[in-house]
Amino acid sequence: MRDPVDRAVRAIARRYPFGLLWAQFLVTHVVILGGMGILRLYQDMTTAQFWLLVAISQGLVAIDNLISGKLTYKLLRPVRAWEAGRRDERSTIAAWRALVALPLDLLRRLRSLPLLFLYFPFIAFTTWLLHLPWYSFLVLSMVGSAVLAYGLIFRYFAMEIAVRPVLERIAEKLPSDSTLDAPALPLRLRLLVAGPVINVITGVVVAGLATHGHHERLSDLGIAWLIAVGVSFTISLELVVLTVRALGSSLRDLQRATERVQAGDYNARVPVVSTDETGRLAESFNAMVDGLEERERLREAFGAYVDPSVAERVLREGSDLTGEDVEVSVLFLDIREFTRFAEESAPHEVVSLLNGFWDLVVPVLLDHGGQANKFIGDGVLAVFGAPERLSDHAASAVAAAIEIAELVTEHYEGRITVGVGVNSGRVVAGTVGGGGRVEFTVIGDTVNTAARVEAATRTTGDDVLITESTRELLPEGQFEFEERPPVPLKGKRTKVRLWAPRMLSAARESRAAKPSAIAD
Repeated sequence: MRDPVDRAVRAIARRYPFGLLWAQFLVTHVVILGGMGILRLYQDMTTAQFWLLVAISQGLVAIDNLISGKLTYKLLRPVRAWEAGRRDERSTIAAWRALVALPLDLLRRLRSLPLLFLYFPFIAFTTWLLHLPWYSFLVLSMVGSAVLAYGLIFRYFAMEIAVRPVLERIAEKLPSDSTLDAPALPLRLRLLVAGPVINVITGVVVAGLATHGHHERLSDLGIAWLIAVGVSFTISLELVVLTVRALGSSLRDLQRATERVQAGDYNARVPVVSTDETGRLAESFNAMVDGLEERERLREAFGAYVDPSVAERVLREGSDLTGEDVEVSVLFLDIREFTRFAEESAPHEVVSLLNGFWDLVVPVLLDHGGQANKFIGDGVLAVFGAPERLSDHAASAVAAAIEIAELVTEHYEGRITVGVGVNSGRVVAGTVGGGGRVEFTVIGDTVNTAARVEAATRTTGDDVLITESTRELLPEGQFEFEERPPVPLKGKRTKVRLWAPRMLSAARESRAAKPSAIAD
């Protein structure tokens, strides 16, 4: 539940987004008027002199507010553009940066302008008007600096509060992967500055009111200021420092743990060392990291059982991938005579050989943009062009098939041989299943034909065969093929023209004479 001030700020911001931002400048008039009241507690002056000083100080504050307002309007230019509808990534980041850095940017742009041209001239005029000795200029400057610092601190925090509702709306549209940088005033510095300044003002006011304003010398104001400063920077500052250290330590722990999680270390935890808001924040952070760690374990397990491209799409779009009619190239691979090997070998030998074989083959499919759609014992169905589209799916599938055949020959030296069939055409791609279990797959005659072409490699003796429909999609001159006699394919009424990569023909002929443990 939000506090009343926050609810009021948001209610005003909904109707007037920057209304409070401009209104907070008027508070400076009240702060300076209070400073004049403090001066009258310690310095005897006529009513006319007091109201003259009030009028001049309020005029100078108005000039300062005018300058600050114009500069603020200029700094808000990216925010106004965003509010007007320019909400692309670059404009959103620029608007966020302009608004989050507004209080500090305003202070930096103004620099010493108010001091040199407004504050010190007013102190000099006051010294002259009240017929004070020259050193009174120094006393008034020191005491007045506390009032001025109070006004600046109030302006800084008030501006942060006033722009927060708009800043939150902009932050919702920020890209998740964007790098955000903006000048910032550290929290510890805010507390170390704000605490003593407030204590000095409080001490001076209390000292003046305690004596009912019976002061005839400005030196009394200087003494009260010195005492307030001494107390503020000893007893009071010690408490502020202790608070800052306690709060700063908790925030540093949280920051370091966040950086570790961002780097992928889900073992990071924040020690819970208190029962206040920082302790509850640490507990919430640890619970969040527990959830992230579990999610990452599920993601890793998911990625082991599902092709990475499918896993990423499911994480983005959900498990219901709507069926689409797309053109793809399908690669069907099978280990020859593997059934005989499985019958003659121990189960762990079969599984070990398959795992090593797929460790060799699957990375090749992925490198060429393919998706290992389904493992069928000693075979695999790979798809190029779904779920991620590939404009050169045919060339990618053929290149992967040739590389796999060469790699298997080199690695197993004839102990294992494969048959690879490649076909291109239109398929229906999407998730199918029921009872809470689904899988991404491709369906259609293109898939069936690829399986039949792989089976035809046993007849032709080739490691790789592609269909005419695939060859027609290949760039001219990228591959060289030899046509094989048309082979009747199971389930096809007409014979399909088949082609074998020429670069593999010589290897096939030399290998044919060699015996193998799981081959021909």
